[in-house]
Amino acid sequence: MKIVICASINVTPRVQEISVALTAQGHQVEIPLFSQKILAGELSLEDFSAVKERQGDLMFREKSGQDLIRRYFNLIKEAEAIVVVNADKNGQANYIGGNTFLEMGFAHALQKKIFLLNPIPDAPYRDELLAMQPIILNNDLSKIK
Repeated sequence: MKIVICASINVTPRVQEISVALTAQGHQVEIPLFSQKILAGELSLEDFSAVKERQGDLMFREKSGQDLIRRYFNLIKEAEAIVVVNADKNGQANYIGGNTFLEMGFAHALQKKIFLLNPIPDAPYRDELLAMQPIILNNDLSKIK
């Protein structure tokens, strides 16, 4: 299956683990561009996080030379499913941020399977998350079929 991983950049090490595991299961996997750059040693997670905390990540997006939102839309359009790595962030359990929520919306509108690594978070947009009817993996990637 062709799978796109959606996640906050701060969980890049976990994204890598999941990508490796899914690839070993025979899936074709795409990960976020900045996670790719971090894993390739082109960018440090610490530097990315520090800049994002101070001023957001628009500068990184502009330097990439790509419309990253459209890039991910097209990746999701070509995939069969997304896996959302909704790990804890900034004290919020099972965090799903703005980009990931948007990507889930793309997947839902495109009628792709949506897998959540962890349960749906307690967030202001919880009803919208529930309406997308994601499949909760509870950290068990073998449930992806």
